[in-house]
Amino acid sequence: MAKIDYSLERYQRQKLATPNGEKSLLLHSCCAPCAGEIMEALAASKIETTIFFYNPNIHPQEEYLLRKEENIRFAQKLKMAFIDYDYDQDNWFERTKGQENEPERGARCSTCFDMRFEVTAQYAKDNGFSLISSTLGISRWKDIEQINACGARSAGNYAGINYWDFNWRKQGGSSRMLELSKRENFYQQEYCGCVYSLRDTNRWRISKGREKIERGVKFYQQAMLDIENQ
Repeated sequence: MAKIDYSLERYQRQKLATPNGEKSLLLHSCCAPCAGEIMEALAASKIETTIFFYNPNIHPQEEYLLRKEENIRFAQKLKMAFIDYDYDQDNWFERTKGQENEPERGARCSTCFDMRFEVTAQYAKDNGFSLISSTLGISRWKDIEQINACGARSAGNYAGINYWDFNWRKQGGSSRMLELSKRENFYQQEYCGCVYSLRDTNRWRISKGREKIERGVKFYQQAMLDIENQ
């Protein structure tokens, strides 16, 4: 059987349909690289999408602002509305207190997802959205079941709000995410986002004899050129 080409240029997108025929979607976005492929797929399916950027976990603030501006840039390109929400980092630190040494995909991640989804669902309820989803699940570094459980739990607190658990990875979604990131030359973040993931990533890099992360300097196109020139 011939292998289907799911690449960015050749894939014939299937038209997406919302779970209950909803005409609009409030999409929580964590960053432009994760969001890009999803945003293009939604635009191609003519699903009216509003991007909701609420990520108080991202540390430090300079990193947060860079990730946000990249996401705004792509939303403007696709003419999607963009909601820039509160950077209430003190609240995030309070909620994750005692979980500083939890591993990736552990309890701290659930706390972090719950916080972001709760605010997304509340905003949806207050502003006339009946459907929410998130870009978090497209990354293979994340536990998609953990993410979807948090999303469904938060949506379940509000009558009339549903969580769309579409698997954005399927049919080459993760691969196209990387292709699109290179095409758009998105900023390439090298850790999940929070201060603890930065700490743990740097510890691992040092153990391998590598330099610590240098934030704000790595972009996908240049990274690919560096690899090709090695």
